[in-house]
Amino acid sequence: MKTKYGIQLASAALWVGGCLIAGLACAQGKPKVVIGYEDNGADPYMVSMAEHMFERHMNADVDYKLFSSGPAAMSALASNSLSFMCGLGVPPLVTAIAQGLPMTIVYNQERYTNAAGIVVKPESGIHDVAGLQGKKIAIVAGSQASFELATFLAQAHVPYTSVTQINMAPPQMRTSWVTGAIDAAIVWDPVFSALREAGGKAIKTDGDLPRNASSYNVCIANADWAKAHPDLVKGFVAALDEGYQVTQKDPDKAIAEMAKQTGVTVPVAKSELAGYELFSGADQTTPKVMGSGAGVKTSATYETLVNTAKVLNQIGRIQTVPSSFEANVAPQYSQSLAH
Repeated sequence: MKTKYGIQLASAALWVGGCLIAGLACAQGKPKVVIGYEDNGADPYMVSMAEHMFERHMNADVDYKLFSSGPAAMSALASNSLSFMCGLGVPPLVTAIAQGLPMTIVYNQERYTNAAGIVVKPESGIHDVAGLQGKKIAIVAGSQASFELATFLAQAHVPYTSVTQINMAPPQMRTSWVTGAIDAAIVWDPVFSALREAGGKAIKTDGDLPRNASSYNVCIANADWAKAHPDLVKGFVAALDEGYQVTQKDPDKAIAEMAKQTGVTVPVAKSELAGYELFSGADQTTPKVMGSGAGVKTSATYETLVNTAKVLNQIGRIQTVPSSFEANVAPQYSQSLAH
């Protein structure tokens, strides 16, 4: 089936020879699950990966796929070639929902505080957000950064169109920074930290955003697929929570695993992790994350979806603001982890 935007959607389930395909194949008697992720720097889900928690909790054959950004992963999710996507910012999700794709948050991993923001070159003459006017800033268009930049510019009363945005993937920003092709970048770790280490100055971090219009990394799934496979989703969520618990109880071990996974030093991984407010499985059903029951619509995650949609609509990234996000916030899969 195609949406009115022409994006191909696979059916949620198709049984062939006793095995489910279109998003869930069978391998040696176990379901095959594909988990997509971004390089957001050190993160507890890397512990879940390193210690095979996903395989254990889902009793599945698990593959992992790295994406350079959230927008790049959305077509894979739409076609069900991905079961889950983690490390995703809210704007790509909101954009997909506005296009009619049935995507839902099954776990809110963390809120950015000091692990993302706007970093400027000292010689650029930029000292605050107002100084971005007429300057060139690197950005992953359509990512969380689009919402953040629009919000920060509005707060400083700077016209959104007065800043020249150059769309590029985070790794490209390092090269453009050195060559002088950009004056600033709005990006997340590990590149955010790397540019600061190269002499850049952070003039805003995501910690400056309010909780109900904030920058989160979330794990999402096709909502129809999730409803058809609740036990797999519950296992997936349990694996994420176990990675969080290990990170809390044995941080040295966890950070060492994260450093190995991301190819950075232990001190860098520790610094990256410190830039997040991390959420446990029990946190998922609380108001500061996704809430529960009637409280979902007043939760920080839900309100962030609403506020993000309004901003994306104002800057022309989406044509209409969805009337509701009730089908796109799914704390029920974490209910058994609530204390």
